[in-house]
Amino acid sequence: MIKIGTISRYGLILFRLNLMVWLTLSLPQQVHGQKAKPYLASQSFDESFRDDNRFRIVFYNVENLFDYFDDSTKMDEEFLPRGARYWTKSRYQTKQKSLAKTIMAMGGWEPPALVGLCEIENRYVLNSLTSFTALKTTGYEVIHQDSPDNRGIDVAALYRPDKFELINYEYYQLKFPFDTASNTRDILHVIGKLPNQDTLHFFVNHWPSKYGGEFETEPKRMYAAKFLRAKVDSLLSINSTASIILTGDFNDEPDEPSITEGLAPNTELSNLQSTDLFNLMYPIRFNTGTHSFQNTWSVIDQFIVSGSMMDPQVKTHIYQGTAQVFDMPFLITEGATGATRPFRTYQGPKYIGGYSDHLPILLDLVMK
Repeated sequence: MIKIGTISRYGLILFRLNLMVWLTLSLPQQVHGQKAKPYLASQSFDESFRDDNRFRIVFYNVENLFDYFDDSTKMDEEFLPRGARYWTKSRYQTKQKSLAKTIMAMGGWEPPALVGLCEIENRYVLNSLTSFTALKTTGYEVIHQDSPDNRGIDVAALYRPDKFELINYEYYQLKFPFDTASNTRDILHVIGKLPNQDTLHFFVNHWPSKYGGEFETEPKRMYAAKFLRAKVDSLLSINSTASIILTGDFNDEPDEPSITEGLAPNTELSNLQSTDLFNLMYPIRFNTGTHSFQNTWSVIDQFIVSGSMMDPQVKTHIYQGTAQVFDMPFLITEGATGATRPFRTYQGPKYIGGYSDHLPILLDLVMK
């Protein structure tokens, strides 16, 4: 039986007080002496309290959220107190607190209802995140399963049981027929009921990276895309207006083959069908970024939704038909050349105490 909890009024008051204090103390300051990037997301960011007619979903690649214990079954030697990164308990706790503050800030005056995560080592780090940081007042429940990834990093989800009634979840393992020795992250499929009693299908992804060469690794991302599209088509064959959200770090941009051909979303709203997919990041791909490599921003963290969710007349739809990159100044740093990039935990081998090498993304649902 699914345990349905609620966030107490006292818990929400604590949440808001923590958020106010942290934002007041943190946002005006410079990051390690470097200039902060001017506000971008904050110009249109909606921090207001959301009632049962609104539902916020976020995704965040938290970059190597490892604990500081040795696990002989995983390649975690780099993230140990005596490892190459000198990953100590103190550094681990600092990262946990930073990630919790980011999730709090993404929610505004109440925590996001559903959070997709990737680059998680194990359930322990999620339990720590939800129990021993500012998130302890939110009532988040954890969805996690160890994947066969060689580095031991997984995809996961957090949800508020007062806003999302979990029905079921499943992890799909990707097995490449052309490279049977290769392991990668599973795809997480979460199924639950929204406050308006609509069923939501939420898929969390972390596709194979381009490490080893873009051309050489493209078949793996294409395989993941076609596998996921088959799952979506199966759902839509049963219910052509199903509410489906695909999110994650796809390691490809909205106009690269795994997305355009593998998932094959429709890019034209004017002829969008309910059984199509639509990439919310496609229209904004030139104006924003979630990840920076060699001083070039890219949008590899994305939200892709079923066509019916783009119709403002349906029971559950995407608020304003768009998603947003959470590019607040405290998550961004500026290098010596003036180029900006996400404020990450390490810059090369040097510990700088940041958040992640990715910026998180968010969207709101409107429910009738």
